[in-house]
Amino acid sequence: MNMKDFSNLVGLSAHTLRYYEKIGLLRNIQRNSSGHRVYSSHDRVWIEFVKRLKDTGMPLENILIYADLRQRGSESILARQALLEQHKANLSLRIAEQQSHLAALEEKIDLYKNGKVH
Repeated sequence: MNMKDFSNLVGLSAHTLRYYEKIGLLRNIQRNSSGHRVYSSHDRVWIEFVKRLKDTGMPLENILIYADLRQRGSESILARQALLEQHKANLSLRIAEQQSHLAALEEKIDLYKNGKVH
C-alpha cells in the first residue's frame, strides 16, 4: 500500500509517518522499484498500537523504548510487559482522577438543575 492510502487508512499524515520512520518508530519500511514506500498490514497493526499508546497518554520516548524492545524479539518480552504494566498503572490513576473531576462537575450541574445556585 502506498503512503497516501496508508496515511488515509491509519489517520496519520504523510509527514507524521516520515517522522516516525526517521526516529525509528516505523522500521524496515519496504520500497518499490521507484523508491516509494510500500506499507504492509503488519505496519498497519503496529501503527494502530502506537496510536493507542499515544491516545492513552504514553510519552513518545516510552513508545520508542517499547519499539526498541520489540525489535529485540522474545528476549525482551518481560521488559515490554513491565513497560506496559507501568503505563497501565499510570493510566488507571489518570482515569480515577478524571472520574473525580466528572463527579464534581455532575454535582455542580445538579445544583443548577435544582435551582440551588444563583
